[in-house]
Amino acid sequence: MGYKFLFKNHRIKFHVKKKIKIITDILNFIYPNPISSLYYTNEFTLLIAIILTSRSQEKKVNQITKLLFKKIQKPQDVIQLSVNDIQNYIKYIGLYNRKSKNIYDLSIILIKKYNGIIPKNIFELESLPGVGHKTASVFMSHVSEVPVFPIDTHIHRMMFRWKLSNGKNIKQTEKDAKHFFSKKNWKKLHLQIISYGKEYSPSRGWNPKKDIIYQKLVNNNLI
Repeated sequence: MGYKFLFKNHRIKFHVKKKIKIITDILNFIYPNPISSLYYTNEFTLLIAIILTSRSQEKKVNQITKLLFKKIQKPQDVIQLSVNDIQNYIKYIGLYNRKSKNIYDLSIILIKKYNGIIPKNIFELESLPGVGHKTASVFMSHVSEVPVFPIDTHIHRMMFRWKLSNGKNIKQTEKDAKHFFSKKNWKKLHLQIISYGKEYSPSRGWNPKKDIIYQKLVNNNLI
């Protein structure tokens, strides 16, 4: 019985290792040097841009922030405006009422508690209005070498399609992603998988035959 268990366990590990190699090889071939397409000018505007992308398309957010960031570059600029002023700038994206108040409130906190400087500690970041775990992780992935693996809807979908996670919740997907992929590649993979999901494996109108990684995994009996 023990030998059968060990043999089965060895096969599962080999199966997963082969799957991870196929995924990373293809991602590295298609996106050898991935960069964020989010528009920002400094660390403060980066945090604001990430907050604005929640439940909103990045393309639309970039259009808005190219105007907004001519007006605000630091927390001190934000508090010269009213919440209503901010709403007028971002009213064409989702949850703009809540986001406007969060941007104003976090600017006050940054000035009073951190002298206008954004903390580089993920737990302190998560304590700021409008900054959840994903937002804090994305910010940290841009500005520090702290190993984080932010999970957005595209990565969540891909991990499920690749049968590397059960798709039940983002928290579990993040845990699985960190388990299967090498820590040194997390930052790069975050950008690669998002780009791949948008281009080759969308949530709507998905064509498995055009999904390069999915086809490769199927052909190798890994899905």
